[in-house]
Amino acid sequence: MKNQISSLINHLQHIGIPVTNVVASEAFYTQLGFEKVMQSPFQEDGQTGTCVMMKNKSIIIELYQLPAHKLQEIRNRKDGHIDHITFDVDDIDVAFAALKNASYQVIESAPIFLPFWQNGCKYFNILGPDGERLEFNQIL
Repeated sequence: MKNQISSLINHLQHIGIPVTNVVASEAFYTQLGFEKVMQSPFQEDGQTGTCVMMKNKSIIIELYQLPAHKLQEIRNRKDGHIDHITFDVDDIDVAFAALKNASYQVIESAPIFLPFWQNGCKYFNILGPDGERLEFNQIL
């Protein structure tokens, strides 16, 4: 089973970082040589947040600003916070079935569509042994 699952992962797709000011964070990463390659709104608890993907060579960082009612959670952190690590997969449904059948702790009941990138993407998360979120994502 281990070889079957490891063969589903192509490469590290992106690292997700929650931010309190997406404009300031975008400017910071731009100064480091990253460029914005995607921006999209998303819904969280019925309110709108913003996601920006920044890219430098093969590194993609997802900066996302939660809706205003959630920002205090981020501001209360003492240190910076990486929210999740994402693996790129060719077929989200095959990856979902393989991980669920292998008894990994899958968070979502099915892959979720987001209106990111040109044609959207689908993702799901599993939990690691210390509660870390590992996302599996297919850009459509």
